[in-house]
Order: sequence, then structure tokens, then C-alpha cells
Amino acid sequence: MRRLLPLGLAAVVLALASLPLVAAKSKGKPAGNLYAVFDTSLGKITVQLFEKQAPKTVANFVGLANGTKAWTDPKTRKKVKRPFYDGLSFHRVIPGFMIQGGCPYSKEPSLGRPGTGGPGYQFADEFHPSLRHDKPGRLSMANAGPNTNGSQFFITVAPTPHLDGRHSVFGQVVKGQSVVEAITKVSRDMNDCPLKPVVMKKVTIYRANAPK
Repeated sequence: MRRLLPLGLAAVVLALASLPLVAAKSKGKPAGNLYAVFDTSLGKITVQLFEKQAPKTVANFVGLANGTKAWTDPKTRKKVKRPFYDGLSFHRVIPGFMIQGGCPYSKEPSLGRPGTGGPGYQFADEFHPSLRHDKPGRLSMANAGPNTNGSQFFITVAPTPHLDGRHSVFGQVVKGQSVVEAITKVSRDMNDCPLKPVVMKKVTIYRANAPK
């Protein structure tokens, strides 16, 4: 005759048996949306990143922002892994159009002309039919032609449909569009570079159900 387990012990065994199932569920897709916060010298800009529609572009941006993706230091010419965007400036701002950043030379202009630098590599365009330059606040990759994406990006302040199919949209401003507008209106030189640098003090990546 098979012996029955005491009631308390049976409950423990049942609880332990359910653990693998719970653990398996926790290994699934991360909960919440992915966001980036640009803490600039003129205020904060929060952007939702479209990781489903533009996974490679978002992964590149997040890796550079977090310092988990290797890039070439323009000063030492060596591969490094540290936050790429912190301390860089928006090197090109145009009222009614956009603000552009992500060039390492904006922090070290003695190494090269701001707007011409990158992370030391390039990657292909990533277009999704649902992501178009059809509204203000679009976060999109700047490039020098097809499949020349690196680290530079821009944020729009108006619909710019002429950029569709040429630049990869990968995010949307959800808080701080007024800061983007303010940056476009700073005094600038003949090359649309701000006379007083507008600095990205820090770019932070986080995941949540709603923007903070």
C-alpha cells in the first residue's frame, strides 16, 4: 500500500514542482516599453524606442548609450566600451526642421569637423512601413547615404515626408518636445551649429509601462 505524504509536506512538494514553470515564464519577453531620456543642458527629452519595428537600429542606439557596444575612440583609435553619447552636443539645429547629434567630434572638435564622425562602423538601413516622418518628435538615423548608419541621429519638429525611405525612424518623443523646439531656436552659425553648445549630459535607457 502506497504511503500518503503528510498534508504540509505535500504542499511544499507541490510548490516546488511549480517553480520551473514560473521561471520559464520570467525568461520571456521583457515587460514594458523601452525608453531613452536625453538629459540636455536645456532640459530633458523622453523618447519611446520602437524595438519591434526597428530592432537592429534600437539595439545599436541602446548599446552605444549604455556602453555595452564597442566603438572606436577617435582620440586613441582603440575599441572601447563606455557610454558613447554622454557629453556630446547637438551639432546641427534648424528651426522648423530638426536637431541633430551623436557625432563624437562635437565633444572633441580638434579631432574633426562636427557632423563627420561616428562610432567607427556602419550598418544597414532599417525601414518599417508603419514608421514614417509624418509628425514632430520622430527620432531617426542621420546618414551619408544608403546603409551608412552609425551613431548620429536627429529629432524632428515637423513632418518631414521627404526623408521617408532615406532615414530609419526608430523612436518618438513622448515627453519634452518643447525642449526639442527650444534647441532649434538657439543662436547658431552659418553651418547651423549652436554658438553655445547644447550638451547631452547623459542618455539613460530604461523599460517601463509608461514614461517617467
